[in-house]
Amino acid sequence: MRSGDALRRDVLRMAANAAYNVEKRNQKPLTEDEFLAVLTREVKTRRESVDAYTKANREDLAAKEQAEIAILDEYLPAALSEAEIQALLDEAIAATGATNPRDMGKVMGWLSPRIRGRADGKVVSGLVASTLAQADLAAHDGSPH
Repeated sequence: MRSGDALRRDVLRMAANAAYNVEKRNQKPLTEDEFLAVLTREVKTRRESVDAYTKANREDLAAKEQAEIAILDEYLPAALSEAEIQALLDEAIAATGATNPRDMGKVMGWLSPRIRGRADGKVVSGLVASTLAQADLAAHDGSPH
């Protein structure tokens, strides 16, 4: 706060306030995972704002949101690479015995605690769906029933 960086100060205050509100709602202190979930939600909200501002040709506001995302990212665990996500996905499929797209819930349930705050859920669920669809096709050799 003493550095004079008003944007950084304001972003950190907003994040702390969001965490405080969740603590009050739950009536208990946040665990580290819950705090990371709050930060992740803050980043997700800002990403959605960037999309909206970009579509509205408000690059000035989009740039401010991007700067806020960069500040919050410093406090989140390092993002998983696509190869790391795929390795975890392969492990999840083996651990759950998933063979077709109907098993997506099992796979996501196994993956979620391991990727929380380190990968975008939409990206991961898309990867899970396509991987399970390919596994299902391979199991049936692509032939109709």
